[in-house]
Amino acid sequence: MAEEKIDELREELFYTQKHGYDTIDVQERLRLEDYCEDYKAFLSASRTEREAVREGIRQAEAAGFVPWQAGMELTPGTRVYKNNRGKSLLLAVIGTESLAEGANIAAAHVDSPRLDLKPLPLYETHELVYLKTHYYGGIKKYQWLAIPLELHGVVTKKSGETIDVVIGRDPEDPKLVITDLLPHLAKDQMSKPASEFIKGENLNLLFGSIPYAEEGKERVKLAILSLLRDRYDITEEDLLSAELEAVPSFAPCDVGLDRSLIGGYGHDDRVCAYAELRAMLDTEIPAHTAVCILADKEEIGSVGATGMQSRAFECFLEDLCQAQGVALRHCLENSFCVSADVCNAFDPIFWETTEHPNRNGARLNYGVGVCKHTGARGKSGCNDASAEAVGTLRRIFADNAVCWQMAELGKVDQGGGGTVAAFMGNRNINTIDAGVPVLSMHAPFETVAKFDCYMTYKGIWAFYKDR
Repeated sequence: MAEEKIDELREELFYTQKHGYDTIDVQERLRLEDYCEDYKAFLSASRTEREAVREGIRQAEAAGFVPWQAGMELTPGTRVYKNNRGKSLLLAVIGTESLAEGANIAAAHVDSPRLDLKPLPLYETHELVYLKTHYYGGIKKYQWLAIPLELHGVVTKKSGETIDVVIGRDPEDPKLVITDLLPHLAKDQMSKPASEFIKGENLNLLFGSIPYAEEGKERVKLAILSLLRDRYDITEEDLLSAELEAVPSFAPCDVGLDRSLIGGYGHDDRVCAYAELRAMLDTEIPAHTAVCILADKEEIGSVGATGMQSRAFECFLEDLCQAQGVALRHCLENSFCVSADVCNAFDPIFWETTEHPNRNGARLNYGVGVCKHTGARGKSGCNDASAEAVGTLRRIFADNAVCWQMAELGKVDQGGGGTVAAFMGNRNINTIDAGVPVLSMHAPFETVAKFDCYMTYKGIWAFYKDR
């Protein structure tokens, strides 16, 4: 067989991928840059799940969305949202087809690993005041030492008044920190496994050191409480009913001399949350009703009233179904869900943890990472999408020039993780994972590629309009 025939056969039969920037023109590259600037602004405004929901509502209302109310007339193009306790958000654009034909659902989460304050966090020792924390989600504890931190959240008083607290966000604000041991005295520390460099109980925030002017016990603590009263009108008892989160004080920024990457805190999973939010805002009148879910609590199992295991989603969708005289179960069984969550990007420095990127490992700048399954080792706890689900997404992406790649969460026996996909699948919804590949996932400063961010948005937008 002639050499050119072999080359043609190879091109026909082999599966090959191209670097993303080899697939787009100048105009699309400009759209990519504009999108990523908007994403960085969203990430900067969304340091916590509450702030992400607040920003999501602000953008949704500016795009014509209104709060869902019982008895509303739903016509094609109607744009509604439901605020679930200020910590998760559901949005919908009503389609031309009946909800009996199902909905196109994209589900992401807006919580990220962090340090939560304990109910009684303040204590003084050796004339220094600290805040006790309890870490939230999967973290490498040592990564949180000796970096600037901010405090965000709410305090609810006995009267029912809720006060927003933000310390460290403003450039003029002080930062918080968890101190580390100097290398000169760290012989014993450095001999320990990384997981034991510091105990979770010692992830305490340094909060102050000037004593109150009068004599007495715990003078520094008294001075700190006086400052909290002056600034927020709260007492130590009020902290019993507070949700205060310590998060890294890193502004989102471009990474790399070519500015091709974005670094920041909370890419997991606000990078996908913004993609589906923005795609929802840009959706006009779809065929199937488009639904966007920004959920809470994914990092700790999707539990609670604002997590993906709650019935908040069913209640919202059932309200929409009832307005059309449709049974919820019929809508669910005909729906399709993209679980929009990040996947790990191949890191050449830690190559041994993942399969070769030319096979099943996601790479930066190759587009949306589609995970047929997540889970651990023997696919434990995963959704495991069907061949038909993968085929549906392949068609949508091909028809809309979306760059994508298959991805797995590392080698088979290396570890694993999960997303909200399993909980959507449990609702009898055809579900598949797809999202942005991330370097340094769950670290205080994560890194993503701008190309992948944009393609994830483009993919979800195509899915909303074209199933």
